[in-house]
Amino acid sequence: MTLQAVPQPPDGTGDASSPAGLPIAGNDVSLSFENISMQFPDGTQALEDVSLTIRKGEFVSIVGPSGCGKSTLLKIASGLFPQTSGVVKVDRSQLGYTFQDATLLPWRKVLGNVELLMELRGFSAEERRRIAMEQISLVGLDGFAEHYPKRLSGGMRMRASLARSLALNPSVFMFDEPFGALDEITRERLNDELVSLFMRNGFSGLFITHSISEAVYLSSKVVVMSRRPGQILEVFDIPFAYPRDPELRYTAEFANLCSEVSVSLRNAIEN
Repeated sequence: MTLQAVPQPPDGTGDASSPAGLPIAGNDVSLSFENISMQFPDGTQALEDVSLTIRKGEFVSIVGPSGCGKSTLLKIASGLFPQTSGVVKVDRSQLGYTFQDATLLPWRKVLGNVELLMELRGFSAEERRRIAMEQISLVGLDGFAEHYPKRLSGGMRMRASLARSLALNPSVFMFDEPFGALDEITRERLNDELVSLFMRNGFSGLFITHSISEAVYLSSKVVVMSRRPGQILEVFDIPFAYPRDPELRYTAEFANLCSEVSVSLRNAIEN
């Protein structure tokens, strides 16, 4: 679907709209972490008292030092890890997840990989193929449906991974450093495509990255976490409207905001 901005009425009444233009009610939450702590069996305290709310139509990125528990939060949200304490609220039947690696099955062609999650959910063969071909086209892989993963570039494999998750039309989409291994130009191109997908599909996003510029470019909010045990130190509201113009990256306003996030992150590492 195509999202259109819904302006707030002049008198302040009625529902607000998300940064992507999706109408949201005051209590319309897609994902919430309430006082989450995580201690692993070996005694490592990964997270301590983390609370974070993502509303419908928000795209939130998390940056922080290595080992601060960023990816652990995603695994807790998806049910891969049980938290030690606290409460997670999310509809896991409507959850999409993209890992650091594309995680494609090498013996399946692109079409078969994109169909995989639908196959596990019991979609008919006809419906799987129709939806898979739509998503393959959406992520810019027209003409590659019959290619095996080994014949694809890193960026193309990540596109196929995105298409596989998008096929289930998730309302919440989580990204665990999906573009970290790509060259800068490919990474920027996929960032632009991800913004377009966000605008088109209307999901709520939680994105993990080590790149401050990537976080600022993609997001409506950027969260800075402390060293382990991870805690939320600061939240930056990103003022730039969607859709994002690629030239935004070269503006003084963008550079200044990246600098502010960088200072916060440096303090997180040094203190």
